[in-house]
Amino acid sequence: MSGEDAVFTGIDEVAWASMKHAYGSAEEVPRLLRGLASPSPQERERALDGMYGAVHHQGDVYDSTLACIPFLFALVARPELPDRSGVVELLVSIGGGAPTDEEPIEDADPAGERPLEGADPTVDNHAMARTAVRAGAAVFAELVGDRDPEVRRAAATALTRFLDEPERVLGLLTERLDEEQEERVRPALAEALGLFARLRPAVGAAAVDRLVALCRAPHDPGLRLAALGRLAGCAPDRLPVDLVSTVVELLRARSRWPRVEDLPERPDTDTLIGQLRRLRPADEEGAQLLRTLHTALGGRTAERIALLNGQLTSESATDRCNAVWMSAGLFREWRGSYEEPVALIGEQLLLGDERLRDAAVSVLEDLFALARPAADRLADLVATGPEHSIHRWERGAAALGRALKALARAGDRRAVPALAEVLSGPVVPHDTGYTIKFLGAAAEPLGPLLRARLGEVPLDSPDAYDRAAPLLFALGGLRHADALPEVLRLLRGMPVELPGREWLVKAATQTVGAFGPAARDALPALRELLDGEFAVAAASALWSVEGDADAVLPVLRRELARGEHARASAEALGRLGPAAGAALPDLRRMAVSEDVWKQAAAAGALWDVAGDPDPVLTALRSAWERNVYTRGALAVRLGRMGPAGTPAHDLLRTELAAPRRHQARSAGHSSHDIVEDEQLLRACRTALESARPAPRQATFAPSRRTARTLAAPEGSDEPR
Repeated sequence: MSGEDAVFTGIDEVAWASMKHAYGSAEEVPRLLRGLASPSPQERERALDGMYGAVHHQGDVYDSTLACIPFLFALVARPELPDRSGVVELLVSIGGGAPTDEEPIEDADPAGERPLEGADPTVDNHAMARTAVRAGAAVFAELVGDRDPEVRRAAATALTRFLDEPERVLGLLTERLDEEQEERVRPALAEALGLFARLRPAVGAAAVDRLVALCRAPHDPGLRLAALGRLAGCAPDRLPVDLVSTVVELLRARSRWPRVEDLPERPDTDTLIGQLRRLRPADEEGAQLLRTLHTALGGRTAERIALLNGQLTSESATDRCNAVWMSAGLFREWRGSYEEPVALIGEQLLLGDERLRDAAVSVLEDLFALARPAADRLADLVATGPEHSIHRWERGAAALGRALKALARAGDRRAVPALAEVLSGPVVPHDTGYTIKFLGAAAEPLGPLLRARLGEVPLDSPDAYDRAAPLLFALGGLRHADALPEVLRLLRGMPVELPGREWLVKAATQTVGAFGPAARDALPALRELLDGEFAVAAASALWSVEGDADAVLPVLRRELARGEHARASAEALGRLGPAAGAALPDLRRMAVSEDVWKQAAAAGALWDVAGDPDPVLTALRSAWERNVYTRGALAVRLGRMGPAGTPAHDLLRTELAAPRRHQARSAGHSSHDIVEDEQLLRACRTALESARPAPRQATFAPSRRTARTLAAPEGSDEPR
């Protein structure tokens, strides 16, 4: 029996066709497993990509994933097979239901294999996968001494996470550190020591002591940085007092350190793994060293900013690039004074390094007003050529250039001429209209161009919504009422079967409402919409244009009662103010809704309609605490309440004192996380300020000398 046959003994006896993966039947899994042992590098990478793409899709564990585990262990145990490090990493990921760095093993379920009653089957699969990987973890003890450096590096983490023999794990790691000659493996061993100390604090003292020793000379800079990063996570009290200057010095020493780049060649494939590899930092190890340290420092933003500043002024472009990418996580998660690092990121834009420039633009694009310290450099970059104003992909629609988008989002009027050129060009990227909003009144010269492009949108085009909606958004933001004929053309001329017609009608109606009384020619079109699915948007716009409560109040009360559009109806009733008094009973009922968004909308409307703070504050506090995404709008409403909102100002003060952005713990990230958090902070400050009494006018009581001076006639000799 050949080695490969031994690896796959029994594979054909598994009922793969009856199992599932992310896309249905798992009958293709044997082919993927055999592909991991292929002599072709391209085939091995495609097989690994298939495992992540289907069998372990986005971290999920299926019955087919569980069935793969014995074969994956058999693969990594065969030293003659190449690229086994990727398979070790796959096993670590499959067993990833094990405690994380944040969760010591002593405090977790030691077995993790008893499913809760009524638990989701997917959760059970994760627990079984964790148990299965632990059961085979003795293999990782052999792999830390493997002849392949990449396997040794991957095995260090696997051993630490899954082998339930603490003394043996610690002994293997320290022994390997003493013997290891490969520079790229030693930092991984230090990382594993830190992980051991974090996961097993009861027996981790020896690991901490070893990390402290590794932080000092004569160890090489990379190893010392790895040790410092892990020490920050497991024993921050053992860090040197001059941490930042030490790290910056080590980073610069590491960039000068003679290193042998003997990395294995990788195939150029069109797989997701191949794409991710091409996007990785040029110095991935350096990026990981800094990521570990920044993660451990967490909310110690002053130290993290100082660290970034030191790295952003390094002579090494690679170190600066790593710092730029590292800054993104800091800006997105923590509040702080970022003027200096942002300005330094701006300095990277014109230094001639394309990878560094692209990284800097990518980070600045999501900072909005926080990018203003880099605005001069962004403007300089936009001026160098049209490629920074519009980006044309090989496939797919064109997009606004990131440099121009960052400049406009920062509210810098120097973006206006470049945006005018984009609007005058053959193709207007879909994100242009949405970006113009952040320029405020400075974008008024763009109104005629936006109007002209809206007039060019074919009414029967399948992409009419994609083309028209951003233009409508921008025209409404500018209140460019001269575009009313073009907006009415859309409202009256769209075919009923047009894709996205519902959303386009709403967008056009909202734009008419933004034009206000200047849009009186739209009144017939708005009235026609009051009885259909667009009733709330039409009634809201009709109020803005005409101000006739008798025409819109019955419509909004009807839609509020129906419930489907209750939130939008409540917000529209709030804009009517006291004229919507008849809707107060319905709004009070909605203020105790289980739906947090309905509750938040009702809270705002109750104040605007009745001015009674008690039910408003009760509903507002409930919504604020139940869902962080409601806080921006609720803080604005507290600002409108002035002194009446004082009983809820503890929420505002608590929010302003929090070091972490309000959405930081939510699942996923949005490019608008930072701007929404900054808007929340401004709204909190404004609301607190609105409740303070106006300063009393000072009474001027002149002294005798001043009184004589003021009374002295012009030209007299009385001293002034």
